[in-house]
Amino acid sequence: MATETDSSKDDTPRTAGSRLKELIILAVVGVLVAVGVRAYLLQTFYIPSGSMEQTLLIDDKVLVDKISYRMQEPERGEIVVFHPPQAWNAGEGQEYIKRVVGVAGDRVVCCEETGRITVNGQPLDEDYVYPGDKPSERDFDVTVPDGFVFLLGDHRSASADSRAHLTEQNGMVPVDSIVGRAFATYWPPARMRMLSVPETFSAVPDVH
Repeated sequence: MATETDSSKDDTPRTAGSRLKELIILAVVGVLVAVGVRAYLLQTFYIPSGSMEQTLLIDDKVLVDKISYRMQEPERGEIVVFHPPQAWNAGEGQEYIKRVVGVAGDRVVCCEETGRITVNGQPLDEDYVYPGDKPSERDFDVTVPDGFVFLLGDHRSASADSRAHLTEQNGMVPVDSIVGRAFATYWPPARMRMLSVPETFSAVPDVH
């Protein structure tokens, strides 16, 4: 026959001190998780300038995936956050956001007879470029070396991107300096959306 146990000890109210201790532990764990996520998985950035208009507007906030490029290389058309090369004379700790137009092996040229930028001979139909802007006011013909990317802002007339630094390694940016891929806007709520790769990049042939 089972005997009834005395549960009076289990029902003893917790003291204010024990509840405070639990809250402190939970807060510490929450901070550690947040720091871990920010350091290794996701990070948020706000847009400080108009260099990516109209795709990204000033004060938009974006989510950046920091882990994908540890497993694969950046792809054409993706929007990335990166630390600019030292030769770009950016401020200490400053980060830029631009679009990948050329990856390793690509030949990027401006411009063909109708004024479009070409990648490996394929013209880009860049409907994401700021209204009224030309694809580029500056001619260039560069080949992207291994371990680098060629980056342009969508607001071409207001973007100090790879074209502005052609005298420094042809404007190339090391892949290792990329923080991650901006894959969505989340603020303001009315502009919340995914940042997909424009269809025009699917027609660009790979270099063999």
